[in-house]
Amino acid sequence: MGTDDFGRDIFSRIIYGAQISLQVGIFAVLLAMLIGGSLGAVAGYFGGRLDNTIMRFMDVLLSIPQILLAVAVAAALGPGLLNLTIAVGIAALPTFARVVRGAVLSITGQEYIEAAHSMGASDFWIITRHILPNCSAPIIVQATLRVAQAILAAAALSFLGLGIQPPFPEWGGMLASARGFIRGYSYMTIFPGLAIMITIMALNFLGDGLRDAMDPKLKR
Repeated sequence: MGTDDFGRDIFSRIIYGAQISLQVGIFAVLLAMLIGGSLGAVAGYFGGRLDNTIMRFMDVLLSIPQILLAVAVAAALGPGLLNLTIAVGIAALPTFARVVRGAVLSITGQEYIEAAHSMGASDFWIITRHILPNCSAPIIVQATLRVAQAILAAAALSFLGLGIQPPFPEWGGMLASARGFIRGYSYMTIFPGLAIMITIMALNFLGDGLRDAMDPKLKR
């Protein structure tokens, strides 16, 4: 794959940058799943004014383009791995809140939930032990698909200078540093771009496969 303008091996930098991109993608999705999923579960289970308040706040976040929201959060927090993860995770909050809320609403009326109520189980116990385990399939599928989008968002932020800073190799940062050499040394941008494309495509295929395997409506 050649070397960059400082004589550093591009292949080694892509391999090392993979762990940074995957780390940001996975932990950002875990953060969004934990916070957004909890808010969606509470909103769907209790309903009423609490549901209306939480979901209107999520609608406000959804009205802002996710990459623009991530840019705003990253610019406010500053560059760095942790701040990049937080920025990408906040941008993914509304998606998980809506997915979990929809799944919880479809389960709360089931007979085993009413039986748990009649036996005196607490709301926290019912949500964590009965509702969330039974709506885990759409959450897992959404998480897999969101990891790919989180990696793309992290690369975009690093390309804009709001993510991982040099000399640490991150795919978006490698593209940003190589754009000045794209005419004479195009391989410096081709290989990091291919790494982003292949990783996102593989994660999307994995998410589609999980959706087909775990969604009973798609089974014939």
